[in-house]
Amino acid sequence: MKAILYVGHGTRSKKGAAEATGFLEKIIGQNPISIQEISFLELTEPFIEEGFTRCVEKGATKITVVPLFLLAAGHIKTDIPEALLPLQRQYPQIQVTVADPFGVQKRILDAIAEMVRAGRVWSGTEALLVVGRGSSDPAIHKAFGEIAEGLKQRLGTETISLCYLAATTPTFQQGIKDISREIESRVIVIPYLLFEGLLLDEIEREVDKRKGQGQQISHTGCLSRHQAIQEIILERSAEDQEETGESGRVSIP
Repeated sequence: MKAILYVGHGTRSKKGAAEATGFLEKIIGQNPISIQEISFLELTEPFIEEGFTRCVEKGATKITVVPLFLLAAGHIKTDIPEALLPLQRQYPQIQVTVADPFGVQKRILDAIAEMVRAGRVWSGTEALLVVGRGSSDPAIHKAFGEIAEGLKQRLGTETISLCYLAATTPTFQQGIKDISREIESRVIVIPYLLFEGLLLDEIEREVDKRKGQGQQISHTGCLSRHQAIQEIILERSAEDQEETGESGRVSIP
């Protein structure tokens, strides 16, 4: 019997944890698979071990792990496999497959463009600041370059910058300072984050502070607000992934 184990990142923010759990509960309600469990990699319970064990106790013989991660950094390449390894040894009869992270794909970029335009008169003169979680993995920097180029094509703006909240540069504080100093038109900040939490709180505080100083600035909010994210997760959980996890990758046409 097939089971789905959703794996989120986890957060110290109670609000962020509740939002992620509520989002996944909606996904579960739309998915016909009878065994579905929620888990988190760190900071938020239940952790992967508990979610996996619940799947086994409910009769699962095949578990598809669906990571709720936008890009393939260290958590996908190292942390989740390490968490699953002792469980696979403990339950060798269970077939375990891992779906790919979302990757840089057309639907997500289309969704972000819709979020930028939503409720605003878009002129194309606005400046965009894309804010990533951050990683030292060079592949993440390459992915964000693709994200910036994709948004530039969709929105017709020439002014788009990248910055990160941790682990690499330019930092969010430097990025927002630079773009605010260089651009006289409105700045739209795009948090490349799935859910609310402490990282989004940091972005909101800075945006609100600058608004209070008279700057024309706003942010789009987290990506899980868009229907496309739900659709992608449902598709990931329905795919029969190979054990190598190669079949879920999506590229931009």
